[in-house]
Amino acid sequence: MISEALDFRDESRAVYDLIKDLSPAQMQFVTQFKSWTIYDVIAHLHLWNMAADWTLNDPAKFSALMGQVIEVFQGGKTHQDLQREWASSQGLDKGEDLRAAWQNGYETVADIYVDADPDQRVKWGGPDMSARSCIIARQMETWAHAQAIYDVLGQERIDKDRLKNVAHIGVTTYSWSFKVNGRTPILPKPYVRLTSPEGGIWEWNDPQDENRLEGSATEFCQVVTQCRNIADTNLTTIGEAATVWMSIAQCFAGGAEMPPSQGQRHTKEN
Repeated sequence: MISEALDFRDESRAVYDLIKDLSPAQMQFVTQFKSWTIYDVIAHLHLWNMAADWTLNDPAKFSALMGQVIEVFQGGKTHQDLQREWASSQGLDKGEDLRAAWQNGYETVADIYVDADPDQRVKWGGPDMSARSCIIARQMETWAHAQAIYDVLGQERIDKDRLKNVAHIGVTTYSWSFKVNGRTPILPKPYVRLTSPEGGIWEWNDPQDENRLEGSATEFCQVVTQCRNIADTNLTTIGEAATVWMSIAQCFAGGAEMPPSQGQRHTKEN
């Protein structure tokens, strides 16, 4: 059993509750994330949720999808182009149709992953990974991309302690954040002490007074998923390792991406 699949389901349901009553016009609101609309965000999540289904249950279909992805990018198009074209090919041009398909999709993905072998290897755009890692990554991406929707709708998110899965990815990709930027990781890794959404304390790495990061788990996750600049949070960093890390943190795969500039990502005032 993969219990994290239930966390993915709950994360997705929380986002669905946020958007379930949006009008077609509201689904086209432009967010602060690369000018994606809410429709674009949901199309992206639905596409890669289906990829998670296929890599586990239909590798040939997954490989065909990856071939389409490569063709789109080699043609000079963007992720935004990819997800719009794919959604259109599925007959999901209307926001309400896409929303319903995404809901059905994430429920299916949660059902199949909860009963999967946690150690089963599955293919992805980068290196192969375990089924457990795959569904945790789906929760992380759902949580991260949904931040843009909360922001454009002017809604403050109320997180739950399932966020620990995202925080753990953020901590364990410390070295990756340096390497993807062509830098040598600064060692030792800093001590990380976060206050969970429900009031607990989460800790990683050895305690070190002069090499540490402390603060809200929600704000930490916002920084490592590049939804916020650290200057727009109350996180505290002490020492070079923690300070440099938070300036380049990137917990997701792909090429190097720069965090948003200070004030660029924020909750819109209604």
